[in-house]
Amino acid sequence: MSGRALLLAGPPGTGKTAIALAIAQELGNKVPFCPMVGSEVFSSEIKKTEVLMENFRRSIGLRIRETKEVYEGEVTELTPVETENPMGGYGKTISNVVIGLKTAKGTKQLKLDPSIYETLQREKVEVGDVIYIEANSGAVKRQGRSDTFATEFDLETEEYVPLPKGEVHKKKEVVQDVTLHDLDAANARPQGGQDVLSIVGQMMKSKKTEITDKLRTEINKIVNKYIDQGIAELVPGVLFIDEVHMLDLECFTYLHKSLESAIAPIVIFATNRGRCVIRGTDDIVSPHGIPLDLLDRLLIVRTAPYNIGEMEQIIRLRAQTEGLNVEDPAILALSEIGSNTTLRYAVQLLTPANQTSKVNGRTQITKDDIMDVHSLFLDAKRSAKFLQEDNTKYML
Repeated sequence: MSGRALLLAGPPGTGKTAIALAIAQELGNKVPFCPMVGSEVFSSEIKKTEVLMENFRRSIGLRIRETKEVYEGEVTELTPVETENPMGGYGKTISNVVIGLKTAKGTKQLKLDPSIYETLQREKVEVGDVIYIEANSGAVKRQGRSDTFATEFDLETEEYVPLPKGEVHKKKEVVQDVTLHDLDAANARPQGGQDVLSIVGQMMKSKKTEITDKLRTEINKIVNKYIDQGIAELVPGVLFIDEVHMLDLECFTYLHKSLESAIAPIVIFATNRGRCVIRGTDDIVSPHGIPLDLLDRLLIVRTAPYNIGEMEQIIRLRAQTEGLNVEDPAILALSEIGSNTTLRYAVQLLTPANQTSKVNGRTQITKDDIMDVHSLFLDAKRSAKFLQEDNTKYML
């Protein structure tokens, strides 16, 4: 499905952004979902096309599967071995660290490099934690506290994990999920030296780094090589661009090219405009403010305003979520107000109506509370009407 695009078109308050967020929830945590607003591309730091490309790359995931040799188990012993400082002086240095690891099958004692002790301290590893240490790189990962300590405290912030099965030394498949943008960003910033010039240079650089096409091409080559070898698989995600009419002609042309590339996510656009001038042109009028050649590629989904019955359901759900006790006549009154104004306005009246009912010593929001706050707070139509009537009292 990658490289496809979808357009959600409808009046404001018809649930376009809600649909996109629902899609993100349905896809789960492992599928990248990158939301952005059309106006984000007009950044003063980097080019418009760079912002678009960056978000495209954020929406494409790479799942890397590696089989690593690891030592895994519950920590039974953690003893740093100290020696005299070879440089002289009174301080002592850590020459090595002794770690005891236990699994369901057996135990092992490891004598490790002092640099691993620093990593253990950073990860806040204590006796009773379940960890794994990669044999090749020496990287340490704390997985949680062993579940034998689950009744240690009444209230816990810890995550408890079972005692690992099998031997302490084993081969384990490690799955990492990264996006292509993560790979770009990691390779775009060279790690400078520790001298003063390097540090000052890093501080003076602008916050955003423009990533060159050459670097991205090289990363794509490596990614494709990994995919061919079966080490990694590509996970095309979803890029959601809200208020797409805010983009200009250059951006739309760039979107065309990006959608045709071999690695592309599914793109969902959302707009509430009808026929209007395409931004970046003076006289080209197009539906939704999107050029016709790009519209031709989109699957267009029309979102319609809610009817009274649907509004009633939504208001009930909203009141339930906010923990508000609302009478049935009040909900019906709110849905009628929503059908004459907008759903957003009707939902916003819930909180002030709750305050009014409290002031009047009630525990339930009644129809009277709703009508009171409706007379106090204006919606867009009534506000415009007041402006028209009292237009002489306002400054031009």
